[in-house]
Amino acid sequence: MNIFLAVLVGLLSVLPSKAKDASPDVQVYSKGPGIIGEPNTLICHVKGFYPPEISIKVLNNGKEIFGAKQTDLAFEENWHYHLTKHVPFTPSQNDKSAQSKRSNMKKIGMIRL
Repeated sequence: MNIFLAVLVGLLSVLPSKAKDASPDVQVYSKGPGIIGEPNTLICHVKGFYPPEISIKVLNNGKEIFGAKQTDLAFEENWHYHLTKHVPFTPSQNDKSAQSKRSNMKKIGMIRL
């Protein structure tokens, strides 16, 4: 059984990828209604990208909001990937934004709220 699994993994690793390079679709939204001064959760969902090397930062006025949690990287049927990052925040008049970057650190998307 272990030999079968090793061979299967080996074959899968040499098969040509059916995925093509794709830039992510970035969506930023809050868990609840955006009421100034009330605690909420800022969510950044990034989907449809390939290859899987990407980083997401949730920003407030250009500075990263620390303490964000991220889902595990998952892939879709077409081998494009998606993941979600979320962080608690209290809405104010300040800008909120999310930014995604590829492994080469080129900015892919940035959204200001």
